[in-house]
Amino acid sequence: MSAAIQQRLKLQMFWPTFDPFLFCAFHNDRFPEGNGALGPAASLAGRDIGQDFAGINGWRMYHGSKVPGFPAHPHRGFETVTIVNEGFVDHADSMGAAGRYGEGDTQWMTAGKGVQHSEMFPLVYQDKANPIELFQVWLNLPAKNKMVEPHFGMLWNEQTPIAALQDDAGNEARVKVVAGPYLAPSGETITPLSPPPDSWAGDPDNEVAIWIIDLEESARWTLPAASPGLSRTLYFFEGQTGQLDATEVAVQEAYVLDSSAALEINNTGSKARFLLLQGRPIGEPVQQHGPFVMNTREELQQAFFDYQCTQFGGWPWQDSDQTHGTEKGRFAKFASGNIETPESV
Repeated sequence: MSAAIQQRLKLQMFWPTFDPFLFCAFHNDRFPEGNGALGPAASLAGRDIGQDFAGINGWRMYHGSKVPGFPAHPHRGFETVTIVNEGFVDHADSMGAAGRYGEGDTQWMTAGKGVQHSEMFPLVYQDKANPIELFQVWLNLPAKNKMVEPHFGMLWNEQTPIAALQDDAGNEARVKVVAGPYLAPSGETITPLSPPPDSWAGDPDNEVAIWIIDLEESARWTLPAASPGLSRTLYFFEGQTGQLDATEVAVQEAYVLDSSAALEINNTGSKARFLLLQGRPIGEPVQQHGPFVMNTREELQQAFFDYQCTQFGGWPWQDSDQTHGTEKGRFAKFASGNIETPESV
């Protein structure tokens, strides 16, 4: 095994993560045509509605009853980074922010001292299938930032930098830089959009990186070395086979890496895709219960008490599974009331 690989793990829906990351879910649903009300034009018989994770016919309703997704629920003490490679998500939250994003967009939300939000998967097309593929990554906050004001941010696909590279044989590799700068072999630094102001990713010394790596058949690409002591995990989520240095690897695996070592990735199958999560560990105690992540049990108890008392600002929307209609395009409405679209940036 390559000396750079410290651990090799199998992937399921919820992927293994390491400090400063708390959680990573990969949603890959082949939804059918929509029914005109943003739900599936298919029978829901046999599904555990409200808790449908079975994957019947290749898709799930999750906690949705009419539209798939996750109706209003609270968070405190960390951040969600939702990267939608395909399909759409309708967001609404207790700050009054909302959005429809997808097709490569990333929504980055700092829960901080507390927020409610909903994440629904609108099936906008009635004349064709509505596949969705996304990652949701939970990035922890250090104790000093766990009670900051919540923040809603949008990183549009059109503004998210991609490094397009070729190996010696002319095969292409593409690195989508969601967080953390990438130093290309040419010496050019690919700089991502800024994370939220209180994020662990906001301090360059923490070397947080979230990259999506696409390799053509037979392409080679080298993951550059970073500082020692970082958490660094590479997820092989699409493709067939490959090599990491001289180690044979296969799709649906994760590799915990030595962050101080460069690693050559050789795609020996069809198009291959990887997700990289990297960051300096926060190194603080973690106490988690469901949607709350704090440092102590007492802080967790306070989080539940605060939510019961305040509902983290309440829910200003008509529905707990709020969606944004059949005709709406991609947009972000911020807590300030300002509205942004990819075209307006």
